[in-house]
Amino acid sequence: MLHYLSLIDNFESKIESMLTTRSLCFAYDNRTRFQFPDIDLDSGQQLLILGKSGVGKTTLLHLIAGLIRPESGSITLTGIVINSLSNKKLDKFRGNQIGLIFQRPYFVKTLSLQENLALVQYLAGAKANKERIMEVLDCLGIAHKFSERPNYMSQGEQQRAAIALAMVNHPKLILADEPTSSLDDQNCEKVANLLMKHAEITGAQLIIITHDQRLKAQFQNTLTL
Repeated sequence: MLHYLSLIDNFESKIESMLTTRSLCFAYDNRTRFQFPDIDLDSGQQLLILGKSGVGKTTLLHLIAGLIRPESGSITLTGIVINSLSNKKLDKFRGNQIGLIFQRPYFVKTLSLQENLALVQYLAGAKANKERIMEVLDCLGIAHKFSERPNYMSQGEQQRAAIALAMVNHPKLILADEPTSSLDDQNCEKVANLLMKHAEITGAQLIIITHDQRLKAQFQNTLTL
């Protein structure tokens, strides 16, 4: 009986951790309309979405992140249809469940790296947790930069700091928009490996959206728009 209940718990946990999108459609105007293929992503799985400029890659990322709402279709994460949530509930859900990495890192320039991370925790409705902050920074090899302002860091350090912002709240889903487009081959591989490694460590789902064909060899699951 206990074994049976354990199997049920594992199955329910798996269902709740899945990301699914269904029949997503978005229109900026009558001339610019996107229809996206369905996505099914299990806990810990990683997906590379490739496409040229103008095919809607960033639009798809913004839809999955709940930054914009679809004209039709649905996005489900941890068993919740996120596009049905109110703006207030969606903001809280995003802060707790989704880590975002933009092409250009966004920091509050007047705050130190540690203070930027504490702000991310606060905006998600959590108390500042210095132990967690230092754990993430140490894992990314930039713990010694905790008191520095991000705009004084190197490009590579800023990229790692952006990953820290996305990881600090233990997200179930990490979304990265063109994280390697401005990097040389060596740093491209390093950043991709960092994202994949830390997603694997935490069991988070990872989606990288890019036109960067160099990443294809590192992903088993790819989708071309």
